[in-house]
Amino acid sequence: MQMTHYAEAKLQEEKVFKDPVHRYVHVRDQAIWDLVGTREFQRLRRIRQLGTTFLVFHGAEHSRFNHSLGVYEIIRRIVDDIFVGRPEWDESERLLVLCAALLHDLGHGPFSHAFENVFELDHEYYTRQILLGDTEVNAVLRKVAPDFPEKVSQVIEKTYPNKLVVSLISSQIDADRMDYLQRDAYFTGVSYGHFDMERILRVMRPRENQVVIKSTGMHAVEDYIMSRYQMYLQVYFHPVSRSAEVVLNNILKRAKQLSMEGYKFKHEPTHFKAFFKNDITLEDYLSLDESILFTYFQFWMKEDDEILSDLSRRFVNRKLFQYIDLDPCAELDKYQKLQALFRQAGLNPEYYLVHDTTADLPYDFYRPGEENVRVPIFLEMKNGELRELSTESIIVDSISGKMKRDHKIYFPMDFLEDTSTHHDVKKKICMILQGN
Repeated sequence: MQMTHYAEAKLQEEKVFKDPVHRYVHVRDQAIWDLVGTREFQRLRRIRQLGTTFLVFHGAEHSRFNHSLGVYEIIRRIVDDIFVGRPEWDESERLLVLCAALLHDLGHGPFSHAFENVFELDHEYYTRQILLGDTEVNAVLRKVAPDFPEKVSQVIEKTYPNKLVVSLISSQIDADRMDYLQRDAYFTGVSYGHFDMERILRVMRPRENQVVIKSTGMHAVEDYIMSRYQMYLQVYFHPVSRSAEVVLNNILKRAKQLSMEGYKFKHEPTHFKAFFKNDITLEDYLSLDESILFTYFQFWMKEDDEILSDLSRRFVNRKLFQYIDLDPCAELDKYQKLQALFRQAGLNPEYYLVHDTTADLPYDFYRPGEENVRVPIFLEMKNGELRELSTESIIVDSISGKMKRDHKIYFPMDFLEDTSTHHDVKKKICMILQGN
């Protein structure tokens, strides 16, 4: 009886967080309030939502903590205002979907994409470890019910039996995307990510396996899709942000390489030892955040290894790589010639001539029928029939699946412009890069 009591426990007085996107985030449930106070959730304050994007859009300093609260608030409004009383919605799932919304990004590491890439990690794996391991979050969830942590994990992993619950957090039009588009637009200062969320929430309807949209709300959904499309092109795929990520990626890669070779660091990289050895405990993972990474970058600027010190200096002081459009697969001879010339110029092409494609980004866009995980958007017609969005919307059909792979190579132009050494080789490199 005591466990059931905790699941239904309310705060004596509603707590609110002031929020620039949703105005207020409302918390009435004791469990939600307790989860926000856990060390694992508070850690998200120290991890930026947009990784290296703050080096391009200086306002993009917002954290995964902000975003997680925002996703929770959207879900709270859906289940408390829009779905309440509807026969297709099971009220007993309310706290479950609220907790899943709040905790869905719990396992993200510092500068997630580069960090996961270099150390071959998966933030979803760590989300599960935090939910089910010996953590403050797990202790709160178990007070709801012994199997509650597992249920929350299943919703986030998209394996929970009730697909309607899953679709609220992970579908083509879910609370996660609706928050990050608006939040990222707000903090980057761009105008692309804004859409009429109020209207979308009002036309959402719970059905057996997913959320559907009343056909009368189609134009609001079109606006949302176009917002996404523009945000990918203008913010998430921004080449300067990708340049910063390339430099960051190579800092971590170099530090790992040096450690494997037995290099003696001037300042022992204590926080990274487990990651270099691929012997990571949950505590090791939770101990790393972006402030610690920046501290080590400051240390590494003074290292004897020229590559590590140079890359660290570039990232900290924002002396990033330049770029050109080039697909090594399509222009292999050109790429290999550049690699050879870079070596002649005293630059290791592994670290200083980097191919990158935006298709590697952990963001997707609207491709009906191509995604196994995210369910397409369905419109509910007046006769009750469900129609996939792009079959009804000319606008959405016109951009569905049209995003093409964007290939670039990144390189340190400042080094190539310094003709005090390897003058002739650098001249040849610049001619190739300029298309001559």
